[in-house]
Amino acid sequence: MAKRKQSKRDTVTYDLRNSKGEIVYRGTTNDSDRRKQEHRDEGKQFANLTVTSQKMTEDGAMRKESKDLATYRRGHGGSNPKYNKDDDG
Repeated sequence: MAKRKQSKRDTVTYDLRNSKGEIVYRGTTNDSDRRKQEHRDEGKQFANLTVTSQKMTEDGAMRKESKDLATYRRGHGGSNPKYNKDDDG
């Protein structure tokens, strides 16, 4: 019997927050320091990056991100955070 390949659990979900503590972006990454710098290089304005999950598979993190964005929209009149372009990240 062939052994099933384990998916790497190296991806987390995170929020970017402004200086008022408001979420301006929700995303996933396997390297939060690199991703924070990429967002700064893109010109996004934020005070901090907060990891919001344990490490999980990339697929699991993307599903969680999509659910988290849906929850955000329910509390914000159907709108995504400032820098999220679509409904699943």
